[in-house]
Amino acid sequence: MDQASEKKTLDSAGILEVMKLLPHRYPFLLVDRILEIDGDNSAIGIKNVTFNEPQFQGHFPATPVMPGVLLIEGMAQTAGAICVHSMKSAAPKLVYFMTVDKVKFRKPVVPGDRVEFHMTKLNQRRNMWWYKGEAKVDGALVCEAELSAMLVMDEGKKS
Repeated sequence: MDQASEKKTLDSAGILEVMKLLPHRYPFLLVDRILEIDGDNSAIGIKNVTFNEPQFQGHFPATPVMPGVLLIEGMAQTAGAICVHSMKSAAPKLVYFMTVDKVKFRKPVVPGDRVEFHMTKLNQRRNMWWYKGEAKVDGALVCEAELSAMLVMDEGKKS
């Protein structure tokens, strides 16, 4: 079998694995599952949006809309999780969200939506990663951004 016809095996992470990769917990854990993890190159994070989430009590209760900053945070959490996942030998102490650029909000996200955070690595230098993110609902682009993250290693465990 030649390399062109080889099928690449992709990883995934359910909620228990996501909780091992990220320090976030309810109500701020914004990724329920991660699909199609290709090292630190790309992945798709999933967020199931439900009406009983705390942000809907104050963010337009009569017409609940998921705050855009939470879409960006979901992208950052997906990117951070795949960076940590790719570091099999030494897990970082912390993952810091560093920058966000070129943000565009296209459509509102409402309870009942399933948001997919499509993250693709743009660059990596030492302990910094840059990603392009697209949030989609039913295939429609709802938000896009470029962001970066920095992994902080425990002393003596630097990669």
